[in-house]
Amino acid sequence: MIRREVLQGLGTLALWPGIARSGEAVPFSEAWLHEIAREVASKPYAPRPMVPQPWRDLNYGQYKSIRPRPDRAVWSGTDAPLQVDMFPPGLYFPRAVEVHLVEDGMAVPLPFDWRYFDRPEGLKDLPVDDSLGYAGIRLRTDLAGAGTSQEYAVFQGASYFRMIGAGEIYGLSARGLAIDTAGPDGEEFPEFTRFWIERPEPGAQTHVLHALLESPSVTGLYTFVIAPGDDTGVAVRSTLYPRRRLDNVGIAPLTSMFLFDDTRGPALGDYRRAVHDSDGLAILNGNGEQIWRPLDNPDILQISHFMDDGPKGFGLFQRAQSFSAFGDIEAQFERRPSLWIEPGEDWGRGSVMLAEIPSRQENFDNVVAYWRPADPLEPGRRYDLSYRMTWTAEASPASPVAKVTGSYLGSASDNPEKTVVAPIEGAWGSRAHHVEVRIDYALHSVLPADPDALDILVRSNRGSVSQGVLQVHPETGAPRLAFSFDPGDHQSVELRAQLSHDGRAVSEVWLFRWTA
Repeated sequence: MIRREVLQGLGTLALWPGIARSGEAVPFSEAWLHEIAREVASKPYAPRPMVPQPWRDLNYGQYKSIRPRPDRAVWSGTDAPLQVDMFPPGLYFPRAVEVHLVEDGMAVPLPFDWRYFDRPEGLKDLPVDDSLGYAGIRLRTDLAGAGTSQEYAVFQGASYFRMIGAGEIYGLSARGLAIDTAGPDGEEFPEFTRFWIERPEPGAQTHVLHALLESPSVTGLYTFVIAPGDDTGVAVRSTLYPRRRLDNVGIAPLTSMFLFDDTRGPALGDYRRAVHDSDGLAILNGNGEQIWRPLDNPDILQISHFMDDGPKGFGLFQRAQSFSAFGDIEAQFERRPSLWIEPGEDWGRGSVMLAEIPSRQENFDNVVAYWRPADPLEPGRRYDLSYRMTWTAEASPASPVAKVTGSYLGSASDNPEKTVVAPIEGAWGSRAHHVEVRIDYALHSVLPADPDALDILVRSNRGSVSQGVLQVHPETGAPRLAFSFDPGDHQSVELRAQLSHDGRAVSEVWLFRWTA
């Protein structure tokens, strides 16, 4: 609802500086883009003008019938290794964005043109004026090296964008910036309002896109140097000019969907074993610890802070990558990409933040992860940040230790013969309060051949926890850690587990917040 309120703010064509009204070419440079960003930041925020009412009144079916025509895409039929499709404004996108094409050192605005779309018979009377740009853009290239053009990136809605590598389908999203996520006064959604797309030379391996970001609280300039392929890598450079003090700001924010998996058992009434675009948060902290935090769908909003100094990387990952893990032929969750973020410089003190929002519908993103600096961003200052994004089918970033491949929590069996973990003496009077935990690991060269040589660390911040025992997975031959805990009367318990050998960590740090 907050985003809708922002989109419905009063704005006029005259208030929004620099809107494209003609096809005049101007000399292009990144220095010129920074001048534009500084100029916009120096003025009061002005929302973009609304598109004409008939466009806003389109119903879903009418809007979807206005389809981009790939055969008429920008640079289609040329030797440029990039084609750009436009999305029409209207319906959910009542304010259009500007699109500029950069060729031979010159930038030319691209006004709305019906030639880029199929124009349904019943919609031919839709008015076209200076306020009518586009809702977003889609990038296509020969992603798999098969000689055919395939879409691999979409920028549409606020500052959201999605990308894929070869063989993947869209899943989680990224954003330019997050402001006041899960804050008491509601979240602000900055928006990409103008795009400059550089035409790549024939044979170029990278595509370059620039975007102006605007909101009542901040102006920003983003440059994306994109290398599509098996993994799609993106070098991101961003410059931010805050209009006010930003205490809760999210750098490199990621959003995803997690409904359920077999961590706590499948949802009653659903034939599938799991439904999610991502199943865990991976962190490589400044101390070199590799952390894995399985995602959850709690009954109430849940915020987790992973404090750090100089983070080396974080991301949302889809480690479940087989059809049998989901059982959904249509959705193909096993093909959703993971996204890893690596800072380009020392980001200093702060926290990797994880927000898990209760959800009962799989068409809503309910997971947000981002870096929150310890110090607020102050108005009147310029902040330059860079990072690298990797959209990948890999189940986790490269790790010098064994990764977690599965987590399972549930009620303890009433039959002691079926339980491998002995109760903690005196911790409880009935096994009904036990919660059993099982953690599966992948084989790794740092693991000793004899599981008995491993040391187990299991901790909880509340309640009582057993020491844990190790088993050998019958299919993989890798270790499985089993332990139990009693939460007592507590409604939430923070759990931590790790394996070590000869005083050195040999597994990821497994973290989980159990809630009643």
